[in-house]
Amino acid sequence: MPKATTEKLHHLAAGIDSQPAADVASILIQGQISAAQSVENAKAAITTAAMAMARTIRAGGSLYYIAAGSSGLMAAADAMELGGTFGIPADQIRIMMAGGIPTSAYMPGDTEDATADLEANLANLSEKDTVLVVSASGSTPYTLEAARLAVAAKSTLIAIANNADALLFEMSTHAIHLPTAPEIVSGSTRMGAGTAQKIALNTLSTLMALELGHIYDGMMVNLRADNIKLRERARRIVTTITGATLEAASAAIEKSNGNVKYACLLAAGAQSITEASDLLGESGGHLRPALEKIRAKTRWETTHHRTEGTRS
Repeated sequence: MPKATTEKLHHLAAGIDSQPAADVASILIQGQISAAQSVENAKAAITTAAMAMARTIRAGGSLYYIAAGSSGLMAAADAMELGGTFGIPADQIRIMMAGGIPTSAYMPGDTEDATADLEANLANLSEKDTVLVVSASGSTPYTLEAARLAVAAKSTLIAIANNADALLFEMSTHAIHLPTAPEIVSGSTRMGAGTAQKIALNTLSTLMALELGHIYDGMMVNLRADNIKLRERARRIVTTITGATLEAASAAIEKSNGNVKYACLLAAGAQSITEASDLLGESGGHLRPALEKIRAKTRWETTHHRTEGTRS
């Protein structure tokens, strides 16, 4: 049976233990750069998978991030940022890591083989949900069982793996192959494989947020402003997008109870939260077309009033 890429020896690792530290650092850094570049090969699969994730959130379904080991840490890191960064409701995000998310530096390796609890934990899966499984090898028992249960529930299944012949791909709706080279430290998939996974996950969730209308000119317009830094960021976003003063932006944010999209529309001329909500409803949650409508309305009203004034 051919050896998996993630278990092979990297050609640059020969004699690495006898080389100067600076030379080894260059080899390690190049390994990370090469891993990052490999994600470009999966661009098409990542894009279609991200659209599926957006459809799930829009329809009220849940996203399940499921993985083990270092892949689990990458998955959890992405999932846990979706609420604060993009305002995705917490009850639509599920994180399942083999053995649970560690609370110390010890992460037992045998948990990736333990599948007994998965059936109960995934009992509520349905066709409305999307399950995202991540495994460098693509053959981790924990993720394979989760994938099997997702298929049985008719959920959308996104599989991310670094080996081309990953078993996960055989079951997936969307197969994302990240063709990283063997690790400089053979089998240590926290390195190149983990880097590629992190980039793929970041890209998936950010594309999803764009599709949902939560990003405008690179600004997170659906953030959850629950600390001093983020409240200040929310004010800057409103002033940047609308040209409003900081005082006006603060007032709009206060009136909208921290909803940045509503605040932008209020600062741009919307007369009420109801009007702002209606505009966003018409635009599918996207701020740009909603702003264009309110600005066009404001221009028309200004022109109309001027015309009326001239006539009188």
